[in-house]
This record gives sequence, structure tokens and C-alpha cells, in this order.
Amino acid sequence: MEIRELRAFTAVAEEGSVSAAGRKLHLSQSAVSQTIQSLERQLGVQLLTRGAGGVTLTGAGTVLLGEARTLIAQHDRALAAVSGQAAASTGPLRVGVPLEFPADLLPRALAEVDASFPQSQVDIRHASSSAQLSALQAGELDLALVRERPADPDYDAVLAVEEALGVVLSAERAAELSGPAGVRLHQLAGLEWLAFPRSEAPRWHDQVTATLRSHGIIVRAGAEREGGGHSLIAEVKLASVAAGHAFALAPPGWSGSPALRYLAAGRLPADSAGLPGGVTWCPLVGDPLVRRTWAVWAAAATRRDLAALAAALDLTAR
Repeated sequence: MEIRELRAFTAVAEEGSVSAAGRKLHLSQSAVSQTIQSLERQLGVQLLTRGAGGVTLTGAGTVLLGEARTLIAQHDRALAAVSGQAAASTGPLRVGVPLEFPADLLPRALAEVDASFPQSQVDIRHASSSAQLSALQAGELDLALVRERPADPDYDAVLAVEEALGVVLSAERAAELSGPAGVRLHQLAGLEWLAFPRSEAPRWHDQVTATLRSHGIIVRAGAEREGGGHSLIAEVKLASVAAGHAFALAPPGWSGSPALRYLAAGRLPADSAGLPGGVTWCPLVGDPLVRRTWAVWAAAATRRDLAALAAALDLTAR
């Protein structure tokens, strides 16, 4: 059992419903429900009885609630005792963010930090995964949000978000290929993938490439363009998509907010008020490409506001 699971169970027991516990924890109802179900599977007992009026504790649930409260209190006391030896902050909390990231995730996590550490200042820096990891190693970042989890034991990490990628196509191609559930990946064979530079996230790039090739999509070696000129490249890429010759990968909701106006193949022009007509987004059937973003920080870090941000990102992903 993990502390986060005990916190979720305690919240449900105290609030009397999964939805109310979700609001208290700033999590979705489904995330809380899945956590409780996982806890019940681990213990091999039913903890809650679900009904139209909410939930009630079983005998096993009543026993666990008392123990959970004790464990949570001990955990919090230990954390407070250790973190009390470190300053809440030593300058701005420097956070790296990839160019494409869910618009509401980081503000929600930072709100949790602000509630406990109102004096903390946050410095947001947009950069690729590779650049962020280099900056983290050089001590220029406190926390990096990256597509690849480092295996180095000198770093700790939590999963911040999972996104099932869809495909950006011309409207004509989308009408031709899309079914009720979306587009099947193998149907994109014959179209060019507008790749992001491998140097941005080598392992994630290789994973995408392998998945595309396994579905019959030819990925030319060196298809991605390295270096600068993102605005010009993005315009060219969007024109290729609109012409029906190519496709790009992007998360759901990518066109619904200025903060999400990025393609997996490159950032949109800064002066773009939107995307050109004739371009649309479709889901991929079966979610064959799931992009994960990890929050990574130095294992030796002692900042309390950093610990609060990492914990908030961990909860958000559940």
C-alpha cells in the first residue's frame, strides 16, 4: 500500500462518496474509484459498500480507516520533521516544461504548492526533454517535465500525465479514413509522418518510429528536421497536412486552447490565431501511441516546495 492510496481511501470514507473525495483531492472520480479498487485487490477484501446514497464502510474498511489515519499522521510528522531542516525555498523554483503539455495540469499542481508555500516563486522554462535533463544535471533546473524517465538513481521521478495521441489530417483524408471510433494506424501507410527531432527525446522518438513501422508506415531516416526555424517548419508541415500528403501526431484537445496550439511535429507560428481550414484531428483506434510525461528531480533535493510540487503532479496523474 502507498500513502496516496490510503489518503484516497480515507477521503472516500470521510466524505461518504467517491465524487466528493475526488473534489477534495482534486482528482477525477474515476481516478479515485480505480485507486480504491486497486487497494481492495491488494488486500483481498471489500472495503466499501457502494449504494445510491454513497458509500459505507465494511468491517474490514472500518479497521483499515483507523490504521490509515495513524499511518498518514506518522508519515506527515516524519516528513515535517525532516523537511523542517531545509528551507522552504532557496530562490525561484525552476521548472522545465515541454512545448506541448496539457494546459491545466501544471497550474493545478502549482496551486497546491502555493497553498502551502505562498512565498515560493516559480520560474517556468520551456525546453525539449533532452535540454531539460541537461539543465537538471547542470543544476539549472529543480524539476523537469520530460518524455523519458532517466534510469539514473541520482534522480527521482513520478508519472505526471499520460496522453493517447491522435492524428492530424486534412479534412479530406480524415473523411476517407476515419470510422466511428477514429482512424486505424495502419491506414496511414502511404502518408509521410511529420516527425519531431529525435534529439528532443531519443527514446520516445524511437518508440513512435517502431510503432509506426510495425503498422506498415515507412519512416524515412532523418525525416525529422533538427535545429531552429520552428515557425517556418511548422507552416510547411501544416501545408503538407492540409494537402493530404502527410500526417502529424497530437494529443486530444490540441486545437481547443491557445496553450495547446502545438503539433507533435513542431510548434505553431507564434502569430497564428488558429489552424488553417481543412485540417482536423482524429483519435487513433486502440490508442497505439500513449505519450507519458515524467516529473524528474534530483534525489538529493531538500526543497519542501519542490516536494509539494512533485506530490501534486503525482496525484494529478492518478
